[in-house]
Amino acid sequence: MSKSKLEYIWLDGYKPTQNMRSKTKIEENFSGKLEDCPIWSFDGSSTRQATGDSSDCLLKPVAIYPDPARKDGYLVMTEVLNADGTPHESNGRATIDDDDNDFWFGFEQEYFIMDRKTQLPLGFPVGGYPAPQGLYYCSVGGRNTHGRELVERHADFCIAAGLNFEGINQEVASGQWEFQLFAKGAKKAGDEIWVARYMLDRLTEDYGYYIDYHPKPLGKEMDWNGSGMHANFSNTTLRTAGSQEIYEKICEAFRPVVKEHIAVYGEFNDQRLTGEHETQSIDEFSYGVSDRGASIRIPIITVEKGWKGWLEDRRPASNADPYKVAGRIVKTVKSAGV
Repeated sequence: MSKSKLEYIWLDGYKPTQNMRSKTKIEENFSGKLEDCPIWSFDGSSTRQATGDSSDCLLKPVAIYPDPARKDGYLVMTEVLNADGTPHESNGRATIDDDDNDFWFGFEQEYFIMDRKTQLPLGFPVGGYPAPQGLYYCSVGGRNTHGRELVERHADFCIAAGLNFEGINQEVASGQWEFQLFAKGAKKAGDEIWVARYMLDRLTEDYGYYIDYHPKPLGKEMDWNGSGMHANFSNTTLRTAGSQEIYEKICEAFRPVVKEHIAVYGEFNDQRLTGEHETQSIDEFSYGVSDRGASIRIPIITVEKGWKGWLEDRRPASNADPYKVAGRIVKTVKSAGV
């Protein structure tokens, strides 16, 4: 008789930024298949998802991956349901209208690695600042590169777990990094970002670090880049359009719903979207070919391939929920009617 450790992962009810929660379920003779992961319950009154007099919420497994850190372990991403089986109001995944997986997403997840003792990003001295940004981006060597061991272990874990992990690089500020994931299907893309975040956060426990997903952890006054979660997206129309007119019509569909997008693009994003540091102002909307200062960038390769490819929404913050970001993008693209 074998016993497996199933780590059920879910998002709590904190607003506007949800936190990951997890707990372990031991299953005997587990097959490793999603359909054999039972629905489980938890105390929603401890996660701001229920009241104490009616505290049970349900965890519905939606994706499963081998856990590289545990023997006979699995990572089980779940949706939160009410006790009657309906989606909980905190369940962003259930709002995504992409049942046919026509939408493909590539997320670029930026983050800062923070030292738990100093409460500062790696490379920042207590009471001062490191050299200005410029030499940290894609750097090599101990003078400008901080946290590589953690980042490399995280990449290995993501690959071992079977995520469609596409790359890593140090970012513009000291102690700032990025990883990229791609998935066919908006829900799957969200699943993989959350599982990757989970493994990254859990790994920091070995180092005395923590991950800060705040889009501007050093303050909006400081001349350091913020952290985003750029969303590269396409559907069949974008992948096959062959028309600048169609691309522009889809981009224009985003203009009247700027507030709706910003509402789910992450807390404190106003500190990051200032019009500086490769961002467009939070109060404005623009798009352009190869323009990293626009709200939506049209990649040059898309144009070179005859207007067949994808778009990049550069506005989502690093702390945004990929489920809500994807759900809103899908809704807006569909509203273009092309």
